[in-house]
Amino acid sequence: SYVMKWKEKQKFLEKLTELMSFMLPSYKREGKSQLVIAIGCTGGQHRSVTLAEYLADYFKKDYYTHVTHRDIEKKSRK
Repeated sequence: SYVMKWKEKQKFLEKLTELMSFMLPSYKREGKSQLVIAIGCTGGQHRSVTLAEYLADYFKKDYYTHVTHRDIEKKSRK
């Protein structure tokens, strides 16, 4: 995708998935039933959507994931 062609975004996702992979088992062991992760960007249309979808897809094999894109409809309402 357009967003993922940038090396900075790829590196960010690599580091974020590494951090989450480290943290999620601890949350689960502690009995936590929810973890909310918010990803934002200037417009909420491209970067944050791509990153949130990537994370959900990456972790869905081991955890229930749900993605809500708060700002995705704003552009079409203007």
